[in-house]
Amino acid sequence: MAPKTGQLNLTDLADGFGSDKGSSKHRYTELYQMLFLPFRKRKINFLEMGLLIGGPEHGIDKDRKTNDLPSVRMWLEFFEKANVHGLDVSDFSWFHHDRFKFFRCDMGVRENIRKAAEQMPDMDIIIDDASHASHHQQFAFLELFPKLKSGGLYIIEDMRWQPPAMEQTGITKTAQLFYEFQTHKTFSHSDPAITTELNTLAADISGCFVFQAGYNKKKRDQVAVIHKR
Repeated sequence: MAPKTGQLNLTDLADGFGSDKGSSKHRYTELYQMLFLPFRKRKINFLEMGLLIGGPEHGIDKDRKTNDLPSVRMWLEFFEKANVHGLDVSDFSWFHHDRFKFFRCDMGVRENIRKAAEQMPDMDIIIDDASHASHHQQFAFLELFPKLKSGGLYIIEDMRWQPPAMEQTGITKTAQLFYEFQTHKTFSHSDPAITTELNTLAADISGCFVFQAGYNKKKRDQVAVIHKR
């Protein structure tokens, strides 16, 4: 249940719904409050990938039983008119709300993401909080950044950790990709084909900001915010 006070504040909502995006762990909502407030009363399309802690990245079967959607509940409360879309490898089709639509997708196969994207409207905000495996994050960005509307925001969370059992050997880390783009305005990837694809999208990026864990510059890169022209 949402807090009785401070309902316009995402950190209060995150803490009330039990999301790790709030003050108890990542503190992402302190940033999101500033970024998302102009969207709050607009009829936007919003997508979050990764809907509940746990899953294959933590050695838990993708067919696990799910019984909550803390961040989705938070988004539906905060964005009064938004159509919220959720994507996950586990099943959340049991959750029904007239402004929520669920897509089940294994992000380890790029074609799966492409097929899911084809069923989605263009988005105003996209958040990747899925497995955190670098190739999953990069496949998602390549397929979904083109679905982002002009002026939209694409956010990648938890870049400082990759699941050991899922991370591909030798792949460029997502944090490194966007930190270097933030600095040099160009992408460089271990796979030349991915480099070319990313740099094709670069012309549509008006701003890229990488924040460290807890917003402490002494800590590792944690979250990227990419703004579309």
